[in-house]
Amino acid sequence: MVDDKLKSLQGNARRNFLRWTTAMGAVLALDRAKVLDVIADSAGTAMADDACAATNRSVHLVAGDGGFAWFQLLWPHTQIAKANNDNFAFHAFGQTEDAKDTDKPFVYAPQSPWRNLDKRKRISAFMAGTNQTHTPTPGSAATLGNGVSMLATAAAIQRQTPSLLPVIAINPLNFGAAPGAPQVATVNNAGGMVDLFDSAASRVTLAVEEDAALFEAYYKAFVGLNAAAGRPTWSRQLRVGKTSANFLGKNLSAQLAPSADDLTRYNIGQGTPNRLAEIGRAFITTARAFKLGLTQSVMMPAMRDDPHGAFNDMNNLRNTVAQLGKMFDEFMNDLAAIPDPVCTARNLADNIVMTVHGDTPKNPRDRGGWPDGTPNNSNWLYVMGNGFTKTGWFGGVRADGSTDGFDPTTGENVPGQQSNATSAAAGAAVAFAVAKGDMRRVQDFYTGPSIKGIVNENPV
Repeated sequence: MVDDKLKSLQGNARRNFLRWTTAMGAVLALDRAKVLDVIADSAGTAMADDACAATNRSVHLVAGDGGFAWFQLLWPHTQIAKANNDNFAFHAFGQTEDAKDTDKPFVYAPQSPWRNLDKRKRISAFMAGTNQTHTPTPGSAATLGNGVSMLATAAAIQRQTPSLLPVIAINPLNFGAAPGAPQVATVNNAGGMVDLFDSAASRVTLAVEEDAALFEAYYKAFVGLNAAAGRPTWSRQLRVGKTSANFLGKNLSAQLAPSADDLTRYNIGQGTPNRLAEIGRAFITTARAFKLGLTQSVMMPAMRDDPHGAFNDMNNLRNTVAQLGKMFDEFMNDLAAIPDPVCTARNLADNIVMTVHGDTPKNPRDRGGWPDGTPNNSNWLYVMGNGFTKTGWFGGVRADGSTDGFDPTTGENVPGQQSNATSAAAGAAVAFAVAKGDMRRVQDFYTGPSIKGIVNENPV
């Protein structure tokens, strides 16, 4: 029978209860499914859903060489989008829509993705980092301070949920460092992600289908008979082993490669510029890799061009922004259609965090040549925190060219503050989202001021 006191637990009390029940299940050598059944019976199905996935997966887009500028057309500064000033670097004056359910003001362009999804899919836009013009591997807006990288921190937190390759990255990438961060599997393009899992072992050692199935069956039977199977110290290795056995028993290229139908849905054809097609292809393969439990995080370069003259061809500009928005929408549609392999009561879209950062967003107040310099040398970070981060603009560029920062403890804007003053706090908010609200885990990497003003301790 559900206990109302347990059902109503929130924040740290909720996480402590889940840790305790999980630990007790390990001590008693209970199957994971049985532990979830007990939680559901005593604290409700919502609590059981929380227990079945310890961390969120993540996808990180890193836009270097000037390409980050494209994303401010999807998620513009509020005063810039509403200025109706044809000198400003925005393409849809008079066509914007105010977000109705964000914590701070936010404006949609016509091509902005996820507008019709639940409020957990709203964007958090944090002033963070400094302008790093034409750097292919920017990192100033992706840090938790003290030399700790946001990308590496996310991957370190995700190690709690095992997979064959914890992190897959498409070059070039500045992964950085964080305590406990795993090794990164790198490839050169979206197609390389497919090749990464086209195992030589599965093609040669287990070339015969019957041999592959037999190998998997033998390994799992061994695990079931092994007396150590109930010991918590072995549980992670055994989960990895089972996944590895499944991997070795299959040639996964056909399951990971985009199909013709996928490419049509994503509007990717022969005429699609490669800088756009690569993002779409990587999204498609990422969704499939998540479905098979093969990885927890994918990091990819995005829009590595230098669009100084973008506003000289408004038709091409609008088509480019529309294609970007379309691919983000289709990616979330794909994730929403796939049950989470770690938590089948939810879908992959329920357990994903996404970020976009880059070298320079270019000057939002000047479309003429779209110059690289930004007001107050500012930069920013976009986050979809899936309910764990407060949403809307924290700081921003004003129509008069001044900039605001923000106080991470309260969430209030701070006029004139340099954007690099809040880089670490913004990165910590991403870590909080990946850790599913476990602030104690975030504090293993972050030592700055409280971030209570920019995260949801009791997520929506």
